[in-house]
Amino acid sequence: MKINSVPIVSVVIPMYNVEKYIEQSIKSVLSQTYHHFELLLVDDGCMDNTLSIVNTFVDSRIRIVRQANRGLSGARNTGIDAARGIYVALLDADDYWAPTKLLKHIKHLNANPKVGISYCPSLFISEEGDLLGVGQFPKLKKITTQHIFCRNPVGNGSSPVIRRSLLSEISFFGEKRDKYRNMYFNENLRQSEDIELWTRIALTTNWKFEGISEPLTYYRINNTGLSADTDKQFKSWKNAVLLNQNSAPAFFKKYYSLAKAYQLRYLARRAVQSQSKSMALKLIHNAIYCDYRILFHEPSRTMLTLVCAWLKFLPISLYSKLERFAMMNFGNSVAK
Repeated sequence: MKINSVPIVSVVIPMYNVEKYIEQSIKSVLSQTYHHFELLLVDDGCMDNTLSIVNTFVDSRIRIVRQANRGLSGARNTGIDAARGIYVALLDADDYWAPTKLLKHIKHLNANPKVGISYCPSLFISEEGDLLGVGQFPKLKKITTQHIFCRNPVGNGSSPVIRRSLLSEISFFGEKRDKYRNMYFNENLRQSEDIELWTRIALTTNWKFEGISEPLTYYRINNTGLSADTDKQFKSWKNAVLLNQNSAPAFFKKYYSLAKAYQLRYLARRAVQSQSKSMALKLIHNAIYCDYRILFHEPSRTMLTLVCAWLKFLPISLYSKLERFAMMNFGNSVAK
């Protein structure tokens, strides 16, 4: 298919040993109803069958960019730097999109010139690709810096479509051997790199975050991946967000404990999903102890997480019935 020589949107997919998922991810991009894009597949030192699968696709919009392994942040940075579009869409290789994803985000951004990041709700899928009946349904409009810091409405790395001009505004050069390399995501981070970036954008620019209501991203829950280790993830989150503390010390003094409480509550929900009963209970109690304001800001979600953590000690059959009842009455959402 021939398209304009300059694409409107650049889709960046980092790849590192993702042979199990990459075909579905690529197909979801090539099946988009919006056609004026380029697909940048960043080979981050793959050692499995990923590239053999990639090479089966013949499409003029695909570009493969190769590099030695740098991690997720490094692969995203390489892809963004190679992007030619006025918008950049991020997609992790184990996730995929609905066919109208790009079309609806492009329309949203075109109609709202002050919005720098357009995002959407996400539906959770299992390791095998089955819908789990839950997802991330964040706040979509009137997003404040506090909300970005405490609640991360973007949700995950496969949700946002970002203006290239915004990314150019917040870019910085690396150090030593990377002193001429443009950085967008912080490559010193192996987790929570997206949260650090959203916080940096919110604190240092005037760009707005805004979402569209339809869930267009399918986000894979992988309990063996980076996000499975709750202790490690919490430490990584703290390390990431504190990188921006010096730019807004008064803001951090006011909201840091609340942001920690929300992060602990989110991890408690993940622990409930992964059957980590004691960990879930510990995390939700720690969240409330860290900052009781979450009981007043979001009482139903906080109490539901607490109740689910306790109910996990019931027999599985009984818990499953109660969980289905909760989903029907409190909505199919899993948010921080």
